[in-house]
Amino acid sequence: FNVDKHSGMAISGLMADARQVVNHARKESANYYDFYGGDIPGNVLCDRIAGQMHAYTLYWYVRPFGASVLLASYTEDGPQLYAIEPSGLSYRFFATAVGKSKNAAKSALEKLDLSTLTCREAVVEVAKILYAQHDPAKDKPLEIELSWVCDESKRLHSFVPAALKAEAEAAAKAARAAMDED
Repeated sequence: FNVDKHSGMAISGLMADARQVVNHARKESANYYDFYGGDIPGNVLCDRIAGQMHAYTLYWYVRPFGASVLLASYTEDGPQLYAIEPSGLSYRFFATAVGKSKNAAKSALEKLDLSTLTCREAVVEVAKILYAQHDPAKDKPLEIELSWVCDESKRLHSFVPAALKAEAEAAAKAARAAMDED
């Protein structure tokens, strides 16, 4: 989901709750722009989303959100990635995962050398990790949507170009096939 030009979200969980969180983030971003005249920094947006998610855990007449959020932003402070839990806790990461098989995905991400990885290389590695964690016997068919916010996208949140996505999926399928042969 696009929040504003420089921020995007990936959400795992209930889609109805996801839309509520995204709409709140968009309102916060627009309010910040109207009040301060500039784009909202990633840490401020993260704190405001986490505050709303936490507020929904405090009162008996509203239920907590059933969604975990990954928030990516690129402002003057540089690229930032935050994970926001349904309880309202938020953390900043270099790389992380939410949802099903998040522990296995986090283990695979920890093995990558993020200081030397380019965005194009990272897209391929993420696709490999997603395909490695997918079990075709138990899970429904895998559909990958990839977005990024980096220097290559001119610091704008957008979908990964179709050619790069196809290249990443082909490499991931080949790596999965090689893994299955072992």
